[in-house]
Order: sequence, then C-alpha cells, then structure tokens
Amino acid sequence: MNQYLGYSEQELEQLSAFWTAKEVEQQPSCWRKTQATFRECFPAIEAFMDKVLAHQDLRIVMTGAGTSAFAGRALAPALAEKTGRRVEAVATTDLVSNPYQYFAEDLPTLLVSFARSGNSPESVAAVELANQCLTNCYHLVLTCNGNGKLYNNSVGDSRCFALLMPEETNDQSFAMTSSFSSMMLAAFSVIDLKNDHSKEIERFCLCSEGLVKEINIPFSNIATLDISRVIYLGSGGLQGLAQESALKLLELTAGKVVATYDSPLGFRHGPKSIVDSETLIVVYISNDPYTRQYDLDLLSELRRDKIASKVIAVTAQLDEQVTNGDYWHVPAMETATDIELLFPYIIFAQIYAFHRALALGNTPDNPCPTGEVNRVVQGVTIHNFNK
Repeated sequence: MNQYLGYSEQELEQLSAFWTAKEVEQQPSCWRKTQATFRECFPAIEAFMDKVLAHQDLRIVMTGAGTSAFAGRALAPALAEKTGRRVEAVATTDLVSNPYQYFAEDLPTLLVSFARSGNSPESVAAVELANQCLTNCYHLVLTCNGNGKLYNNSVGDSRCFALLMPEETNDQSFAMTSSFSSMMLAAFSVIDLKNDHSKEIERFCLCSEGLVKEINIPFSNIATLDISRVIYLGSGGLQGLAQESALKLLELTAGKVVATYDSPLGFRHGPKSIVDSETLIVVYISNDPYTRQYDLDLLSELRRDKIASKVIAVTAQLDEQVTNGDYWHVPAMETATDIELLFPYIIFAQIYAFHRALALGNTPDNPCPTGEVNRVVQGVTIHNFNK
C-alpha cells in the first residue's frame, strides 16, 4: 500500500486527507509530465508565440483567481527580466470588476489565464472582457481540465492557444497544489520558450523529491507547536510565492491559523506589528546576490528581536547569517535562479499547511465542509459591461 506524507492510504482516507497528501507528493512527477507535454506541443506553441511576440509593444498579463493569480505574481517579475517584455500579474477578480482601468491601454496583449477547473466565473469573464476592451488580444490558456469552459471556449480560435496539464494535476482536494506548480512550470516554459530549461527543471524535480522525504517528519513536529499566526516573506517573485503559501495555510486550517505575507522590506512598514510569541515567520531567501542582502538583513533583525516563536529561513545557499538560527536548506540549488527556487520552496509551505491542519483536527481534503468556501467558487454574478 502506498504512503503519502508519512501516512498510509487507509489512514489518509480516515482523515479525509488522501488527495491533499497525494497531490503534494506527486508534484515532481507532474512537472516532468508537464514539460513532456510542452515539448510535444512545441511546434504549435512556437508558431503561436512567434505571431504574438511579433508585436514589439506587446503587453503580457498573467491572470487567475486566488492561487491561480498567485502563480502569475510569482512568475511575472522574473519573466519580465528574462524576456525583456512588459509582464504584469493582475487577478481576474480585479480585471472583472474594473476592466476599464486594467484594460485602459489598447495595446496588443497576451492574456495568460491560469485555471485549475476553467469554470470559475471570473476566469471566463476576464477573457470576454479583454476581447471587448482591446482591439488586438491573444490568449494563452493554461488549465488542468479539458472539460472546463475556458478550455472549450478556446478550441478553434486562432487567437487562443490552450495547453492542458497532465490529468492528475486537476486536483481533487480542496486546495490547489499540483495544479498551481504545474501551471506555473508551463507558463515559465512557454513565455521563455526560446531557452531550453530541461536541465534546470530536472534539477529542481530531483531536489523536490528529496525534500518531501527529508522535511516531512520535522515539519509534522513543527506543526504541533502552539502557533496562531504565520507570516511568509519573500522578495520579487518570492513574494507571490509567500502569498500562495499564506493562502494554503488559511485554506487547510479553515482560518484557524492567521496567515499573511509581505516582502522583507515592506514588512517593517507597519505589518511587523503582528508578530507575537505565537508567531512563526518563514523567510524565503533569494539566490540573487543583491536581493539576498535585504532578505538576510530582515532575517537577522527578526532573530535579534526575539519576539516570534520561531523564525525559519528557507534557502539554497548557506552562510553564517542563515545558519545562525533555524533554517531549511534546499540542496543542489546554490546556482539556481529565483524562478527555479519557486518549485522546491512551495513544497515547504504545502507540507506545513497539511500537517498543521491535521494537528488542529481539520480535514485537508475538505477543510470547510459546511460550504462557505468551495473548491470552485460559487455565488459570483457577472454583470454586463458596456465599453
């Protein structure tokens, strides 16, 4: 019988945690399959992207709702740097309510839609509003559900390219895990398609497989600590990852643990007031030598304050500032870019959220059984927009 995150399938079924555990642990396998899908579809992707990238004034907008939005937030800064293009992350939940503001510039635009199900009302409406507001709009749809509205609406449209993730990424659990990271990988590969990232992808797949085994027991122990607040901090795209990390904990604990996020520099400007003796702080440390200085400055400051219950650095590079306190090391990634670090780093947050939920008596596969929050959002009315 298989085990996932230290539990047998039978135990996980009893805990209503099977899908969450399986979908967290399967991610490196999903990433390899996602990359294989990308390579298989490469000629068609290249033809589509060549047409899109021919526009020198192209604007790339990465969008989605909730976790899907944070995939774009995590990627946008690094992709702008890598491609030399204007890349922005704007959630569908912002686009739909304020299209006249976010689509005010009538520029050639590539709307990159991240969607696990492709059935969220905002995801479908964002595409329609973009077409309504913009003269020249293209669509890259990254989704895990071949039966979703977003995927089916894009079929046969020359201005759309839909890339379907491996079937197992269509998470059955409440919280997005495999879907989040696999769509993020697909976007990374497609937007920067002129560079072959196969070696880098295999490196963080191997690293992440080892991490799941290494950190599972220690993090299950940390999850039993009496922590009521958790703060995730990261710079650049790692701030988008920090936002997703906080959401995972909020979702799986059904809000029993307050979780938030910020950048290391931004945290000093008021949000630091939240820290108390029941607070856990996780700092995602950048590999960029310039950015890393700011991350380490705040890490040292938080440790000197001695207010938080625990301050943990998550890092791929070791030095005295990191090792002078609690830290988790991501091996064999010392030379990785921050966009590569997104993948092993998210494993830490997902595993902690899973074990913290169990420690609190929650059921991770369905942490809100009374239905106030749903796997696919409900209760959204899309109103007519007249340009």
